[in-house]
Amino acid sequence: MTISTASAAAINEGKKEHILIFPFMAHGHTIPLLYLAAELSTRNLQVTVITTPGNATSLRHQLPSSVHLYLFPFPQSPLLPTGVESTDLLPTFDLHSALHSAFIAATALLRPNFHHLLLDLHSRNSLPLCVISDFFLPWTLDVCRLFSVPRIVFHGMSAFSLYLTKAICLHQPQKLAGIVSDEEPFIVPGAPLDFRITLSDVPKDLHDLSDSPDPEMQFLIEAGYSDVNSWGVIVNSFAALDGGWHKPLESMYVAGARSWLVGPLSLHSEASLPCINGGDECLRWLNGKPKGSVVYVSFGTQAHVEREQLEELAHGLEMAGWDYLWVVRDESFRPPEAAGKKGKIVAWASQSAVLQHEAVGGFVSHCGWNSALESIAAGKPLLAWPLFADQTLNAKLLVEELGVGMRIGKAGENGVVGREVVEKGVREMMADGEMREKMEMFGRMARNAVRDSSQTLTELIEELRGVQARKDIGAGDGRGEMKEEKVLVQMGWQDGVKIA
Repeated sequence: MTISTASAAAINEGKKEHILIFPFMAHGHTIPLLYLAAELSTRNLQVTVITTPGNATSLRHQLPSSVHLYLFPFPQSPLLPTGVESTDLLPTFDLHSALHSAFIAATALLRPNFHHLLLDLHSRNSLPLCVISDFFLPWTLDVCRLFSVPRIVFHGMSAFSLYLTKAICLHQPQKLAGIVSDEEPFIVPGAPLDFRITLSDVPKDLHDLSDSPDPEMQFLIEAGYSDVNSWGVIVNSFAALDGGWHKPLESMYVAGARSWLVGPLSLHSEASLPCINGGDECLRWLNGKPKGSVVYVSFGTQAHVEREQLEELAHGLEMAGWDYLWVVRDESFRPPEAAGKKGKIVAWASQSAVLQHEAVGGFVSHCGWNSALESIAAGKPLLAWPLFADQTLNAKLLVEELGVGMRIGKAGENGVVGREVVEKGVREMMADGEMREKMEMFGRMARNAVRDSSQTLTELIEELRGVQARKDIGAGDGRGEMKEEKVLVQMGWQDGVKIA
């Protein structure tokens, strides 16, 4: 198909106010920003999503025609296979893998392209109201500051997980190094007085911040600095779920920055993305099942699950006795002969639509925040099986703070969760009526939150218009003034290219 893309000259065609959105090239990072782009485009704004050619076809399928695409060529790297322009094509999302490090390094080489785009828009007196960019693209802040364009950062995390991650990084590294037991509770500064957390809840990458010189950790530290110095942060959550944490989160940012709760983005009625790539097949299979009789199982697009664990999971699902729909990233996996009789195994499913289906009664999940929100929006309880990153914190929020899920039992000495543990967890999740009722209540709250989230987006746009008006009269935005081109040259930039 032909991909419709915008040129710099056409980005603000007709002099509409416009917003640039720059997702990191990973499925879980991109999807919520596509919902946001679609919703913003209904508000008489021109919205342009920046991506690369290898991602353009997928994004064009998933966006309304009112949203433009602007393509940067993906930088070449001798360490990356040809055509890898998304982390979904990497074996794992592990920050410490050589391939992931190479991918991060390659995306940093997009900075000159981004600078040149803003320079071109500046020359046309057509700078955007703001740039919304992913946490994993920290260099966008410095470029935005050169042109006094507000940079709003997006993480794809809950306010709960985001605040705790930042507070631990800021206050706890020495203390974490001295904790012996994974289950020893400790206090996080700034959290509610009765709140306690354990080392097992803390993402593994944060366990050794005090003495970790590796490049991946240095990247996270630099990205964190860029993050907290941004104009604001967009959070895909809502007040009834996360409201007690977004003010503490704001305290982690530069004075004047706000956290904007605009979720669940997937529920904005005008922002529905189409179901593609096998969604209909899964829904047809579900149509023949009784209400609440199917267990949905998925660990997201990034997690690599070892073959031995997949086999134990297959046996456990079979032993639990419920029908199941299971998304397995490893397309070569075939369940053992004794398993796989009651379920359907697919490589991809339209998750939001699947969870909304009345046949689904529960969700075995890695607790990525997109998955957690989709489960909440659908009112389906969770069996939490966190694997990495913020997933352990999300599981704590869902299980201990909200009571809408339960944790999978512990793995054995070999690191594999056994089939009996899986069986027990699935049966308990499907049988827990109180947990189901609580999740259904939060589902109603999520649907009711859309109106408030929509109003929050309106307030955000109005505040950005105020920033633009102050710049038009030379007052700036209160967080840095426009720098002249000679300053750009002094910093080593000319015509969008780093020259020194």
